Amino acid sequence: MKLTLYLIIVLVLVIGGLLASFSLSSRKQIVQGITNERLQACPESPNCVCSEYPDVQAFIEPLRYSIAHADAWQSIKSAISHTGGKIVKEKGGYIHAQFYSTIFRFIDDVELRMDENRFLINVRSASRVGRSDLGVNRKRIEKIRKHFESEY
Repeated sequence: MKLTLYLIIVLVLVIGGLLASFSLSSRKQIVQGITNERLQACPESPNCVCSEYPDVQAFIEPLRYSIAHADAWQSIKSAISHTGGKIVKEKGGYIHAQFYSTIFRFIDDVELRMDENRFLINVRSASRVGRSDLGVNRKRIEKIRKHFESEY
């Protein structure tokens, strides 16, 4: 009985330690931004979605709008805040926001790039650690889309 209890305690401590380690490693800054007028492509791991590369499995539709560019930009910033994101960088039609998971505070990065010529906002949402996100990044973008579209 005592041995089983000790094994359970050790197992919980090991798993907790691993999750804490992942949480801390997600704090490191990763490379984001625009390269060749596009958001960066997603890695091979299924924990990212991006609207800039339609021929890959990580593809997600960009956000479309039919209002003034400045109004769309304000609406997308509101949608990010409303869905729990924190904008950490904004410059010339580009936004980098961070979202934190509830329990372990893992950081996911969301990037947006406005394409004024096509009246759309390209999106990228990616987890910093782990291989799978169980669809969290795709759901996050759809939640942002829903709020964004309700703004106008």
